[in-house]
Amino acid sequence: MRLGEFGAIHSHGLVRVAAATPVVATADPARNAAATIALARQADADGVDLVVYPELGLSSYAIDDLLLQDALLDGVEEAVSAVCEATRDLGPLLLVGAPVRCRGRLYNTALVISRGRVLGVVPKSFLPNYREYYEKRWFAPGAGVTGQDVTIAGQTAPFGTDLIFAATDLPELVVGVEICEDYWAPIPPSSYAALAGATLLANLSASNIVVGKSADRAHLSAAQSARAMAVYVYSAAGTGESTTDLAWDGQGTVHELGDLLAQSERFTEDAQLLVTDVDLARVRLERMRTGTFNDSAVAHDRPERHFRTVRFEHRPHRRDVGLRRSQRRFPFVPDTRERLDLDCYEAFNIQVHGLARRFQATGGATMVIGVSGGLDSTHALIVAAKACDRLGVPRTSILGYTMPGFATGQETKANAWALMRALGIEAAEIDIRPAARQLLADLGHPAAQGEPVYDVTFENVQAGLRTDYLFRLANQRGGFVVGTGDLSELALGWCTYGVGDQMSHYAVNAGVPKTLIQYLIRWTVATGQFDEATGSLLTAILGTEISPELVPADEETGAMQSTEDRIGPYELHDFFLFHILRYGLPPSKVAFLAWHAWREADAGRWPAGFPAEGRHAYELSTIVHWLEAFLTRFFQLSQFKRSALPNGPKVSAGGTLSPRGDWRAPSDASAAVWLAELRANGPAV
Repeated sequence: MRLGEFGAIHSHGLVRVAAATPVVATADPARNAAATIALARQADADGVDLVVYPELGLSSYAIDDLLLQDALLDGVEEAVSAVCEATRDLGPLLLVGAPVRCRGRLYNTALVISRGRVLGVVPKSFLPNYREYYEKRWFAPGAGVTGQDVTIAGQTAPFGTDLIFAATDLPELVVGVEICEDYWAPIPPSSYAALAGATLLANLSASNIVVGKSADRAHLSAAQSARAMAVYVYSAAGTGESTTDLAWDGQGTVHELGDLLAQSERFTEDAQLLVTDVDLARVRLERMRTGTFNDSAVAHDRPERHFRTVRFEHRPHRRDVGLRRSQRRFPFVPDTRERLDLDCYEAFNIQVHGLARRFQATGGATMVIGVSGGLDSTHALIVAAKACDRLGVPRTSILGYTMPGFATGQETKANAWALMRALGIEAAEIDIRPAARQLLADLGHPAAQGEPVYDVTFENVQAGLRTDYLFRLANQRGGFVVGTGDLSELALGWCTYGVGDQMSHYAVNAGVPKTLIQYLIRWTVATGQFDEATGSLLTAILGTEISPELVPADEETGAMQSTEDRIGPYELHDFFLFHILRYGLPPSKVAFLAWHAWREADAGRWPAGFPAEGRHAYELSTIVHWLEAFLTRFFQLSQFKRSALPNGPKVSAGGTLSPRGDWRAPSDASAAVWLAELRANGPAV
């Protein structure tokens, strides 16, 4: 297997960033320059692209009137020269805090340095002058300072709050800078930088610590990264700052589109370099698909017209340095227990609420469900039961039918009956085999004569009859058919079109992927949504093989028809679906992320409570094989089924495939361009 550039983060729109917390020497620029250089070298060795240092890191922050001493400010300029000289051959873009003299004023600034060159100097817009802060005593505010330049350490560079920094050879790396108090303002300067094109926002902060403030900073960083649709790197001052009246914790965080990617250890006595990989291509794609971002830029007189873009050659290393970020195996399923419980609560209640409202709106008397004993019909049934409870109608309003065919297993049939009885619904059985034999005979199909011809016609005769019976039963009993098919099946087209499991009166599971359904069922058991006996049945159903039960078991081995043997693991397909549907990632990048998520079963974090025996790993060749299958089925073969979907609630932020919602596509498209991208930019396996 040849990975080539496929293994490099830069090939997939990712860059490596660091929040640096050096041990500061109070009012000693030379020592602070040495500490800055040491962390820059460490970052370079680690393949980092950008390092964000704390506010006024070259002078230290808490030095009060010493900031107005020329001796100290001369020392800062010498420190800038030392940093530039020492980092000429280092790769990272450095954002270093320093007091800078300009036109008879002193500014609190961030110096943006690339390979020894000062690309630009950004002054702090808002100066706090309340409670413990007194910055207006020393500094001039940067707000309104635009279009200027400044000379520092013998270099002349653009100066102002109107600067963004764009790498010419890594087009998604566009950096906007603000300083500490700036992001406590109602409209942070970084908001305008983001609207002007900055994908990565950095905050050089001092920010003394008081009880509860670390949470406030994290909230602000998360909110700004979400609102500005950006990456937000934050670095606060730590050990070494004067504790005359204040204390410092050295908090560093990296957020991406509202998600916390990494956070540093606080109150440490040692220098820290918080390193993680951020996905700037994801940022770009999110902005592109969210029209409000552009509308906001228009409403604010297009900030890109008022910003100066400083372009620089970054020279990314393009090495395989691994992937330094948590990559969830199950993107539809949170991997922390607290978030998992909340998401399952919301997902389950979205479904219950949607079904209850539809039941009220129809004015009908019953809900008709085909119950197979498998995951999807089980989940639809417990959602219906809860909808009845919420509406105050008897569960006998649910008409559950098990409809054995030629391959129905005794275990699943028994589970279906046991569950229907446990839930107290009206239950019945219709054997579809006589009608199926007649239909096969009418078609002249060899199976009608006992020949083992188990083709798509053989399968769809059974699937179609089940749906036909359900619709006619709904006519007869004054009700509507509750669909059981899920989001994963719709993505793959693994459903029988029209008179088949693709159709219902209300598709309650259509917004829920297979991997989440398993967790929703586990959640109903763990939270006691039903009695203990029902919970035991639900747990047993979770352990059954996923199968359509349309083809008889193998005569020699007795093995049941396996869906995943035929179309691939749902856990991989759900991974592919999320990243393609939600973000529009190219297939080669999906393969890269899946490889890092799934290549080692013992690495990374699994969702809470995930059974050890179900923890799989996949080789890259296996991932690529099933990704090609997914691309063909999703883009080329299955859209016509999704274009005719019945109503059903959107559940996950990952998206829905309703033609009235997140996904609108032609039914006669080709998958060629996606397959070609994977073959051109994916691994040679």
